[in-house]
Amino acid sequence: MHACPTRHVLLAACLAALTVCADAAFARERAPTATAAPHGISPERLARIDRVWQDYIDSGRLVGAVLLVQQDGKPVFVRAYGQRDREAGDPMREDTIFRIASQTKALVSVGAMMLMEEGRLLLDDPVGKYLPEWSKTTVAVAKDGGGYDTVPAKRPITIRDLLTHTAGISYVYGNEAAKQAWQDAGIEGWYFADRDEPMSAIVARMAALPMVAQPGEHIVYGYSTDILGVVIERASGQSLDAFLEQRLLRPLGMRDTHFYLPPEKAGRLATVYAAEGAATRRVPDVGSEGGAGATGQGRYVEGPRVAMSGGAGLLSTAHDYSRFLEMLRRGGELDGRRYLGRKSVELMTVDHLVEAKYWTPGAGFGLGFEVITDPGRFGAPGSTGAYGWGGAYHSTYWVDPAEGLTVVYLTQLIPAGDIDDQGKLRALIYQAIE
Repeated sequence: MHACPTRHVLLAACLAALTVCADAAFARERAPTATAAPHGISPERLARIDRVWQDYIDSGRLVGAVLLVQQDGKPVFVRAYGQRDREAGDPMREDTIFRIASQTKALVSVGAMMLMEEGRLLLDDPVGKYLPEWSKTTVAVAKDGGGYDTVPAKRPITIRDLLTHTAGISYVYGNEAAKQAWQDAGIEGWYFADRDEPMSAIVARMAALPMVAQPGEHIVYGYSTDILGVVIERASGQSLDAFLEQRLLRPLGMRDTHFYLPPEKAGRLATVYAAEGAATRRVPDVGSEGGAGATGQGRYVEGPRVAMSGGAGLLSTAHDYSRFLEMLRRGGELDGRRYLGRKSVELMTVDHLVEAKYWTPGAGFGLGFEVITDPGRFGAPGSTGAYGWGGAYHSTYWVDPAEGLTVVYLTQLIPAGDIDDQGKLRALIYQAIE
């Protein structure tokens, strides 16, 4: 006959059971997000995109495009629409290569954060620490009646200023007071593929020119990421193309992402078109390159292959770029390899603007990305914390962590006119979420 358990034994057993329950609850609470139930999206509702994009193609408003939507790391919608080259009758394919222009900025921004994580730079370091000619800069102040005065910058430009576009450095398109001085120095527009000089030499010339605004006071979209690319070269001891290839492109499997296209891939490069009313026209092989932008096909195949523009120089595919975005969505890791720490990605994808006012209501700017801060004021479908950007050839991308989404939309249309495809794209993707 077994002895009855004592009160103390029963109490100990109860406490042990409670501990097990508490530990289980804590484990569930701390479980990684990868174990959470996947998000839902309706393939039938996503298919609405096909009809709308076929209308764009049939009407001649678009010649071709590639769209890749992933949710929770899995492709849920992949399409190639229209033609890569209308005149040659060559259809668009999923592996078509596009000029991604300012989508280059995201990779260069990640590169700078990698160096921060290695202790090679800090966000609040002055740019002059790496590029001495930038130690003291000036700002142009317009005078009544024309002309301008030059005043010293109130403080040094920092790495953070470059990442947030608050360095006061523009692309010199409009009526900036010192526009003529920049033009006389041979610097205007974002396009550098035709230059037979390295970006480090061009950036060095910029330092002696008057900026548009005082550091930290205004959002001024311009050469900040080109300068950041040269900072990466100095801090890493590598050329920008070698750094990106070694640290991001090759490990991520971005085999078709280049500053200049290998000749054997030339037949995969998408043709550039321009909006002309409700139609499109093929732009010339060589346009007014080096002026206010690339108005031709660009010298990405036959160019000098010297200027590696961190602000707008890369070519890529939808598949390649989605690999990069998925790494960011996962907090800096992909396929078991970590590229950035989770907290660094979090820091990049929150609004950093303090004094500077952003131009889009309901959004701000992080370290390389536009970030939605208020979907209601933003006025388009999306989630708080979604981030992204686009390129001059009318491409766009975004990451929506709340919905597990990465979206890459590539086309080659400059100028794009009043086409409303990007707005409809957002609407048609988000209406399919279950």
